[in-house]
Amino acid sequence: MAPFFFTRNMTDKDNEELRPSKMRGVAFPKAKYGVIAAIIIIVVVNLIYYKEFFLSLIN
Repeated sequence: MAPFFFTRNMTDKDNEELRPSKMRGVAFPKAKYGVIAAIIIIVVVNLIYYKEFFLSLIN
């Protein structure tokens, strides 16, 4: 049973030190905000690219 406790403690220490020392103070946004931003950017770019198509549907 001792190896299980040892690996859990090692993973806790490893998780804390994944980022380089200069980047530890930088706050990163949550991943869900990145997904939402990516979807918005894709939709906006497609609306600009296919603007004439959408305007022809309205007329």
